Amino acid sequence: MLHRSFVWRVASFLGFMGSSILASLKAGRPDLVMGTSPPIFQGVSAWLVSLIRKKPFLLEIRDLWPEFAIDMGVLRNKTLIAWSRRLEGFLYSRADHLLVNSPAYCEYLLEKNLPPHKISLVANGADPEAFDPNATGTAFRSKWAPDAQFVVTYAGALGLANDISTLIETAAMLRDTGLKILVVGDGKERINLERQAKERRLENVSFVGTVSKTEMPEVLAASDAGLAILKNIPMFTTTYPNKVFDYMAAGRPVILAIDGVIRRVVEESGAGVFVRPGDASALSAAIQHLAALPDRGKAMGMAGRRVVEERFNRRKQASEFQMLLERLVER
Repeated sequence: MLHRSFVWRVASFLGFMGSSILASLKAGRPDLVMGTSPPIFQGVSAWLVSLIRKKPFLLEIRDLWPEFAIDMGVLRNKTLIAWSRRLEGFLYSRADHLLVNSPAYCEYLLEKNLPPHKISLVANGADPEAFDPNATGTAFRSKWAPDAQFVVTYAGALGLANDISTLIETAAMLRDTGLKILVVGDGKERINLERQAKERRLENVSFVGTVSKTEMPEVLAASDAGLAILKNIPMFTTTYPNKVFDYMAAGRPVILAIDGVIRRVVEESGAGVFVRPGDASALSAAIQHLAALPDRGKAMGMAGRRVVEERFNRRKQASEFQMLLERLVER
């Protein structure tokens, strides 16, 4: 069985693959060709252009496709799974170098017998200079949570992978507590989720919609904590979600409903609290715990910011990325 929306996404990716090849051939001669996955078909177009141009091919792996699609159940057809994995292996072998954003992705590639010297890690992160941990976001908070005692913000996509239905259940448990949940972002599940909240008369959860990247510092300044949540799927334990680093850079404690490598970052740095994915009761308890101990939450937020400044600073990561590109071009 193949999810219908998945078929349409594959069709659009194939269309983009063709158009991107044509566009690249009209552009100037590059020193290096870079592709990104997902969508993995864009990696195919980058590989073809690198052949035509006779230039190095760098493949950036932002998510492990098709494994994520298989784990989520949107890719079930055995034939398509087999062909997708062959395509994945083909691109990994043809790339001159592989760039990943999570240490777990390095392990995944090494298990496929790829040589370590062919893999580089430049982790996801945030720009701490874009956030002021002492800001209060008064205007945004006055608009979206004027009477709230404690504001938790989820900022991200509203898709199948994002376990927002558990967040709705959590909001129901927090009804009449004075605690507010803001959902910032958009996606194909938004209409359904808003309907659920309306049917249950949950006035303590609001769907803000999308905001620009430049507005995010104010959004997080208006928040007392940031929430990162994904469904309880094994492959999600490999991810380094960007939103977590934004929360940390803003000096806000992280409420993390994602297990795996990102849990280690949050717990080892003291930047927040972990709850079991899919457990609305545990999530509700964690929110109430932080609301009752504001000083502890502030300490967690500042601990997280220090870790971003030291280890996940996007400016430093940009320098690492630049050095990688220069090394590949010279080689």
